[in-house]
Amino acid sequence: MRTLYVIAHPEATHHVEGVVGGWHDSHLTPEGRRAAVSIARAVRAEIPDGAEVELFSSDLRRARQTAEEIAGLFGVDPVLDRRLREKSYGEAEGRPQEWLDRRFVPPPAVGDRMGHHEGVRGAETRAACAERVYAAMGGILRSPCAHQVIVTHGFALTFVVASWIKMPFESLGSVSFRAPSGSITVLREDDFFHNRQVVSVGDTRHLDA
Repeated sequence: MRTLYVIAHPEATHHVEGVVGGWHDSHLTPEGRRAAVSIARAVRAEIPDGAEVELFSSDLRRARQTAEEIAGLFGVDPVLDRRLREKSYGEAEGRPQEWLDRRFVPPPAVGDRMGHHEGVRGAETRAACAERVYAAMGGILRSPCAHQVIVTHGFALTFVVASWIKMPFESLGSVSFRAPSGSITVLREDDFFHNRQVVSVGDTRHLDA
């Protein structure tokens, strides 16, 4: 059986400063660091002692800091992969959220949602973000390791889950898996039928412990 633990990094400085995240390299707040410890302990409790564990993370600092807490409990080094980054918001990154809100062009209800341009110079389309996350997942899943931890971001996490269940790329225009900051999503494949399950999405119970 293979199990993936997909982490949406906890509170970072861009959350409390009210600025746009994306590729803006914010770092965990003190509250975020405490949450990262809780995340690491929760994942540690789910994996048997002595089991092989692989750890993958977005290379952005807030994700990397989260991965480092997990790495410390398992004695592994995180594999940093920029393809697991959040969606890029181009020139809006690091600016006040209201700056983006004034310029943002929402996607149409029907039509080309994947290739839609949101009106901000340099921003990724939904398709561009999905393509790189799918590529990262292809590499991760080629490994036979039974326990894998992936640290990513809220928007990008949707494509991690979609890739896991082999959702066709052309079906991604409207899909969204809600995963709050600091949450854990559990994905599992059984050994007999090889069905890929979405066991839980966006679990935050460990943050209340």
